[in-house]
Amino acid sequence: MTEETPGFDEKPDVPSGATPEDAEPKAAPSSSEAGAAPAGDASQDAGLVAQLDQVRTALNERTADLQRLQAEYQNYRRRVERDRVAVKEIAVANLLSELLPVLDDIGRAREHGELVGGFKSVAESTEAVAAKLGLQQFGKEGEPFDPTIHEALMHSYAPDVTETTCVAILQPGYRIGERTIRPARVAVAEPQPGAQTVKPAEESEKAAGADSADDKESGGPDEG
Repeated sequence: MTEETPGFDEKPDVPSGATPEDAEPKAAPSSSEAGAAPAGDASQDAGLVAQLDQVRTALNERTADLQRLQAEYQNYRRRVERDRVAVKEIAVANLLSELLPVLDDIGRAREHGELVGGFKSVAESTEAVAAKLGLQQFGKEGEPFDPTIHEALMHSYAPDVTETTCVAILQPGYRIGERTIRPARVAVAEPQPGAQTVKPAEESEKAAGADSADDKESGGPDEG
């Protein structure tokens, strides 16, 4: 009977519940498997970069959409405000247009000295309200005729005018801001046909020549 050498035929201790495969030593990974891990990481990074580019593109598109909507909203607000102001001006102009005959009567009463007593107070209050609403009166005698703001009802010739001039205001004109709601109705006068306009410089030269001629005829100043 031979003695068995202990340690050569004994199997390594295996924990209870472990499978036989767990007791077998694991082989070292091959070189191909070791190189597969970095390649997988590179492909994963490329995918993340592509997703990041997509997110950036979507963000830029949404930002552009937001800026466009904001610009459209600002334009809408300005348009609404402009329309509101225009509607208000038209409404005020229509109201004051109906009030112009009353203002004409007040003006005629003032010219004839009939603006007295309680009627004077009411008339001045009416004019104050009209001025508060932006009504402005225009048209004066002696100003040049302007067909954009004047309406000529009478025409004549005058020797003392050098251009078409408003010589009488039959009805004053009224405006609100830049909007004319009634032109000034005037009588105009034009220079006499064939009359020559003498410039001030020419008049001064003629006057100086006349003075020198008078001095020559009188013999000059007396000598002492």
